Amino acid sequence: MQALSACLKLLRAIAHAFGGWWTIRFTFPHLTPAERNARVQQWAERMLGLMGIRLAVQGEPPECGPVLVVCNHLSWLDILAIHAARHVRFVSKAGVRHWPLIGTLSTGAGSLYIERERRRDAMRVVHHMTEALRNGDLIAVFPEGTTTDGQGLLPFHANLLQAAISAGAPVQPAALRFADAATGETSHAPRYIDDDNLFSSLWNTLKAPPLLAIVRFGEPQPSLGRERRAWAKTLHEDVQVLRRETK
Repeated sequence: MQALSACLKLLRAIAHAFGGWWTIRFTFPHLTPAERNARVQQWAERMLGLMGIRLAVQGEPPECGPVLVVCNHLSWLDILAIHAARHVRFVSKAGVRHWPLIGTLSTGAGSLYIERERRRDAMRVVHHMTEALRNGDLIAVFPEGTTTDGQGLLPFHANLLQAAISAGAPVQPAALRFADAATGETSHAPRYIDDDNLFSSLWNTLKAPPLLAIVRFGEPQPSLGRERRAWAKTLHEDVQVLRRETK
């Protein structure tokens, strides 16, 4: 029964993904940016529901940009959870753009892409992020640079914070946790680290008991007078506190 339920969830999720692809290709050209953002948020919330995941938003998501959101990184599921809480433009690894179906969904949602293997590419991305923030966008980054098992928090890379400093935009820390919806205990079903692959992580998520995706937002912090390396350390501590407060 568990496998059957997971298969049904998977089929519904695939159908919803293709529905999103269709919307991006044929409906988005006729919508305003605000309407597109709303569609992405609604789509993400619906996708979580189809996968048996309930969203819990704690704190106040940013109402409007410019804001740079920084958050811990646990899984591919993080992007869906944050999109469902508030549409933002993510900075994602360049390879995602070329993934079948997912690449179209990611690009349609406004993602900016970075080639992590090329250190100099960060300068190009910071430039584009700065322009986007100056235009009033909401952008989100995972400053750990990779996913973790959720037991701890890796050091934050400071480079992308320069975009907020250059644009004079605030940074808002946030934290994510996935939990068993019945018990509230942390769930590792969506983990995506080491030898995990996307399909096995997705399958484990679909087989798990109903989950709760908790997104907790902290208070925005002004960028005036900040030095990015020192700020990265402070934000690391802030996200640690937010992680402990998710419940």
